[in-house]
Amino acid sequence: MKVTFMGAGSTVFSKNVLGDTMLCESFHDVEIALYDIDKERLEESYLLITKMNESINEGRATVKKYLGVSERKDALRNADFVVNAIQVGLYDPCTIIDFEIPKKYGLRQTIGDTLGIGGIFRALRTIHVLKDFARDMEEVCPNAWFLNYTNPMAMLTGYMLRYTKVKTVGLCHSVQCCSEELLKALGMNDKIDGRLEKIAGINHMGWLLEITDKDGNDLYPEIKKRAKEKNAKEKHGDMVRYDYIDKLGYYCTESSEHNAEYNPFYIKAGREDLIEKYNIPLDEYPRRCVNQIAGWQKQYEELMKGGKIEHTRSKEYASHIMEAIYTNKPYKIGGNVLNNGLITNLPYEACVEVPCLVDGNGVTPTFVGALPTQLAAMNSSNIYAQMLTIEAAHEMSKEKIYQAAMMDPHTGAQLSTEEIVALCNELFEAHEKAGYPIF
Repeated sequence: MKVTFMGAGSTVFSKNVLGDTMLCESFHDVEIALYDIDKERLEESYLLITKMNESINEGRATVKKYLGVSERKDALRNADFVVNAIQVGLYDPCTIIDFEIPKKYGLRQTIGDTLGIGGIFRALRTIHVLKDFARDMEEVCPNAWFLNYTNPMAMLTGYMLRYTKVKTVGLCHSVQCCSEELLKALGMNDKIDGRLEKIAGINHMGWLLEITDKDGNDLYPEIKKRAKEKNAKEKHGDMVRYDYIDKLGYYCTESSEHNAEYNPFYIKAGREDLIEKYNIPLDEYPRRCVNQIAGWQKQYEELMKGGKIEHTRSKEYASHIMEAIYTNKPYKIGGNVLNNGLITNLPYEACVEVPCLVDGNGVTPTFVGALPTQLAAMNSSNIYAQMLTIEAAHEMSKEKIYQAAMMDPHTGAQLSTEEIVALCNELFEAHEKAGYPIF
């Protein structure tokens, strides 16, 4: 079996996914192809993965590295699985552009990687690259599964599923951690083991529709009570999602700093009181990038210290998906797939996040039915901006990019149509100048 890792310079993440893979009994002899366009980061990942192979796998895997566009087809050739973890444009220059230019228009963001003006332009410059990935995969590994971890998840996965022949599923960390973290934060640790849950919606706004304890008792009444009390009594890092529980009746999968910018409710011009009330960390993603860059070399040195690299299988879905498809041993995930009627009150062409069964037949999504109307409305307010962005990338249409930005709940609530067009034009120019064109 061959696994190709696109964006292998994401060294810690590649360590987790590929370490997990090597720990699978069926994959000790796996061929690993590491691909990146950054020579230094690729070399660091190659050294780390090679050492880890020796430490945890007796050196049985074959690890190869591939640098740049000229070697991309060789990296992909005959792959069974392709893991995507690229970040086109990195923090500098593209994340800086995504945050600083909108600020000139009074538009403030927290993360900017999923929706909003930052998410839209992140999607556009990434799809520009994914088009080439897809053409190469259709030629040299047409039967491979593309396991996408890159954000904006719904837009990138939706593009691949709608406009390429590549078998694709989008994977996010937030689904498998959602209810456990909620119960821990509310002091309900005794309810974690044996719990049953149902989650569906869209990426970063999947809804915890049902949650019961091991005896079948509904946990939501107690969750709602404790969440409301906690929001009233103390400042904490999850106030937006707890407000969702109070006002919408349900918790969602991704963090409050993310969800603060997916709607028009919390980040408003001239409303610093709301920023304070809900403890919203503006410019959070650029801060994280700066800290990660500053701490990376130390982290890398610690990983390499002593020459022996240990690894315990993580909660990441990727290795479990590979194992389930390869061995026909069923496994359940929360996956991003085309809706096609799975959630009956969301658009048919939307990319949704639903429970999926993985086995020798691949990834099979399950039917969910209708979401509560208020939750479908929240999802839909994001979906139409996502769909317009996907169509804009496919059709190379600036008009649809303007329309996507207008439909984005946060952007549309803050700026006029003329301001949105001017903002988009300035972002087009800045990305082109930085060497990361949108089309």
